[in-house]
Amino acid sequence: MGNSILDIGVTGLLTAQNQLQTTSHNISNADTPGFKRQQVVLSTNIPQSSGTGFVGRGVQSTTVQRIYNQFLVSQSLQVQTQSQSLDNYYAQIKQLDNMFAEATSGLSPTLQNFFSAIQDVTIHPSVIPSRQAMLSNAEALVARFQSMDQRMSQIREGINTQISSSIAEINSLADQVAELNHQILLAEGAAAGQPANDMLDQRDELINHLSKLINTDTVRQSDGTVNVYVGNGQALVVGTQALSLQATTSPDNPDNVVVGLMSGGNTIQLPENQITGGALGGILSFRSVTLDSAQNALGRIAITLAQTFNEQHQLGLDLNGNMGEEFFTVSPPKVTSALTNDAASNITVGISDFGVLTTSNYQFSYDGTNYTLTRLSDNSSISTLIVPSGATPLTLDGVSVTGATILSNERFLIQPAINGAKNIAVNITDATKIAAAGPNRTGAALSNTGTGTISAGTVNPLPLDPNLQQPLTITFHAPYDGQYDMTGIGTGLPATNQVYTAGADISFNGYTFQINGNPAAGDIFTVTPNNNGSADNRNALLLGVLQTTSILENGSATYQSAYGQLVSQIGNKTRELEVTSKAQANLLAQTEKSIQSVSGVNLDEEAANLLRFQHAFQASSKVIEISNTLFDSILRIG
Repeated sequence: MGNSILDIGVTGLLTAQNQLQTTSHNISNADTPGFKRQQVVLSTNIPQSSGTGFVGRGVQSTTVQRIYNQFLVSQSLQVQTQSQSLDNYYAQIKQLDNMFAEATSGLSPTLQNFFSAIQDVTIHPSVIPSRQAMLSNAEALVARFQSMDQRMSQIREGINTQISSSIAEINSLADQVAELNHQILLAEGAAAGQPANDMLDQRDELINHLSKLINTDTVRQSDGTVNVYVGNGQALVVGTQALSLQATTSPDNPDNVVVGLMSGGNTIQLPENQITGGALGGILSFRSVTLDSAQNALGRIAITLAQTFNEQHQLGLDLNGNMGEEFFTVSPPKVTSALTNDAASNITVGISDFGVLTTSNYQFSYDGTNYTLTRLSDNSSISTLIVPSGATPLTLDGVSVTGATILSNERFLIQPAINGAKNIAVNITDATKIAAAGPNRTGAALSNTGTGTISAGTVNPLPLDPNLQQPLTITFHAPYDGQYDMTGIGTGLPATNQVYTAGADISFNGYTFQINGNPAAGDIFTVTPNNNGSADNRNALLLGVLQTTSILENGSATYQSAYGQLVSQIGNKTRELEVTSKAQANLLAQTEKSIQSVSGVNLDEEAANLLRFQHAFQASSKVIEISNTLFDSILRIG
C-alpha cells in the first residue's frame, strides 16, 4: 500500500516537474521569433485490477506538444508572400511615379519649351538668337530624355542586384531547412517519434523568412521532414536535400538578370511567370510589366518625335540656301541574338510606320519551316514561309524584318524603342542650318489680268525629288480655253494642254500647289527656288504644328498626350498598389494576430500555470510524505 501510494506520488511529482519546466520554457521564449507555446500532454497510467475494482496508478507525461494551427500557418505564408510582393512592386514603381509626375523636371515642360522656341523662330526666322534658343531648347529636351532613361536603367540595374541577393538568401534558407530536416529526422528517431518542438519552430521560422522572398508551399512527410516548393511548384527542398537557384544573365536579353535552377551541373532558366510572390516575385513583375513598358513608351515618344521632326525639317530650306538636314538622331531598333544562336546568324530590322508602334518588345524566330514575328506583350504573332526581305518584309505594328540569316530553332529579341530616349541627340550645332523656310517660292506675273491666285505650296513627303528647286512656269492659253502649259525641267515636263480646275492640286517635281480664281488668257504663274528667303517661316510653321498633331497610337495621340498617358498609367498603377499593399498588410496583421492568439505565449496565463503546477508539485510531495508516514506506522505495528 505504501509503495503504491509512493509510486502515485512520484508520477505526480514528475509530471508537475515537466509542466513547470515547460511553462518556464514558454516564459523564457515569449519574445523568441517563431516560438510556439508548448504544453505537456498527460494521460492516466493503466490502473491496477483488484478485488474491489481498478485502482488508479497515477499519471504520466505522454508528450510535449506545440500549440500549432497548420491552417493558420499556411494561410499566413500565402498572405505574407503576397504582401511582400505588393510592397516591393510598390517601392519600385514609386520611383517611376516620382520621376514622371514631377511638374518641373518631367518631360512635359521641356517639350513645351522646345516648341515655344520653334514658335519664336516662326516670328523671327532670320534672327540668329532665336534660332540659337531653339537649338538650346532642343539640347535641353534631349538631355531630359536621356536623364529619364538613365534613371530607368539605374532602376533596372538595382533590380538585377536585388535578384542576385534574393537568390543567395533563398539558397541559404533552403540549405538551413534541409539541415534542420536532417536534424529533426535524427532527433525524432532517437526519441521514438516524439516531436522535436524547438527544431520544428526553427524550421517554420526559416520557411516563414523564405515566403517573404518567394511564394512558398510545404508538404509534410511521414518521417517528419518537409518538402518545400517555391513559385508555381518548383521543388527547392526535398527531404534532407536542397536544390540551388542561380542568378544568371538572360540568354535573350543580357541587360536582365533572371532566375535559373542548378541541375546536374547545368543551369536551367525558370520562366518568370513561375517565380511568383515575395520580394523576388514583386520585382520581377515590376520589371516585366511596368519598367519595360515605361522605358519603351518613353523611347517611342523620343524616336517618333525625332523621326517626324526630321522628315519635316528635311523639307525646308536653311539660311545657307540648302535643304534641311536630319535635326535629331533616331535610334534604330535594338536587336539581340540569343546566346544559343550561331555567331553568323543575323537579321535586319527597321521601323516602317512610327505611328503604329506599341510599347512591346518582339521576338523573331525560325522553327525550320515558319519565320515568325511575335509581340511579346500578348504573344500575338504573324508568320511567313519565305525568308523576309526588302521586297517581302515581315511586319507587325510597324516593326519590319527585311532580312534574315537564321538557322532552325534560333531566335532574336527585337526592342524597337528601348534605346529611343537613350540615344536621341541633336545633330545640328549651327543655327543657320535650321530649315525654317520653304524651298520654293510661287508668284504671279504682274501682267496677269485675271483673278487667279497661286498658293505658297508645300513639299511632298520624303524622299525629295531631285528636281524640287527647278523653275516651273505655268502659262494659260490665249485665247483662253480653260487649259494651260507647264514648262521647266523635271519628270513629265514640259506638259501641255492641262485642264484647269480651280483649287485642284498641281504637283510636279515633288512640290504641290493650287491655283484658284479665274485666270485670264496669257496669265503666267511661276514656281522658283526660294533664294534669299531668310524671312520665310513656312517650314518652321509646319514644324510647330507637329506639337498638336496626333501621330502616335495610330494617329490618336500627340507627343505630349502620349507622355500624359504614360504618366497617368504609372500614377494609377502606383495608387492601386499603394491601396492593395496596405490592405494586404492589414490582412497579414490580422492573420498573425490569429496565430498569436493560438500559439503565442501569454505571460499572465503562464504565471498562473506556474502557481498551479507548483501546487501540484507540492501536493504530490505531500502524497509521498503521507506514504512514508503510513509505511512507518505499519513498521511500528509489526
